Amino acid sequence: MNIKQLVEVDPEKMSGVPVFTGTRVPINHLFEYLEGGDNLDEFLNQFPSVTREQALGVLELSKESLLSQYEIAA
Repeated sequence: MNIKQLVEVDPEKMSGVPVFTGTRVPINHLFEYLEGGDNLDEFLNQFPSVTREQALGVLELSKESLLSQYEIAA
């Protein structure tokens, strides 16, 4: 999945906060759940409009971004 299939930013939706495409669920909620000790299934149960593929795609994009930044710095 590409970023547009995963993340939507629209000033008319949630004041421009990045959300999962086609939802009103902020991307940050996923990270907050995981940081709080919840697992992916718990997040998906709370936000059924987000697909497993979207959540995993966002995590993969975040991982790729972090690792590419690390490689540039090294």
